Amino acid sequence: MKLSQTEEQLMQHLWRLEKAFMKDLLEVYPNPKPATTTIATLLKRMIDKGYVAYTLYGKSREYYPLVKKKDYFSKHMNGLIKNFFNDSASQFASFFTKETNLSKEELEDLKKIIDSEIKKK
Repeated sequence: MKLSQTEEQLMQHLWRLEKAFMKDLLEVYPNPKPATTTIATLLKRMIDKGYVAYTLYGKSREYYPLVKKKDYFSKHMNGLIKNFFNDSASQFASFFTKETNLSKEELEDLKKIIDSEIKKK
């Protein structure tokens, strides 16, 4: 199940912090900060979806991610390629390199990464 945009934003904070109590999560949001009840609702939904868990310390909960950022991003990107680029990584790469404002240096870096992956296979 996919995260909503607000859940994904909260997940980004949780990935960065690795473990956090409610007060820690609220601190990382810019002003105006969301209400504690809003964060609590998001966390409950994320727990129900299997993305977050917590450890109970008395009445306090320390939240932590169950899904690694890399794994979430990889699944998200694969879905994007499947749904928008006819399951073709080549179409995605073509779109990405033509439609983004990458510098020559960035394109060269991408080429090195691709060449390195080709050598591994």
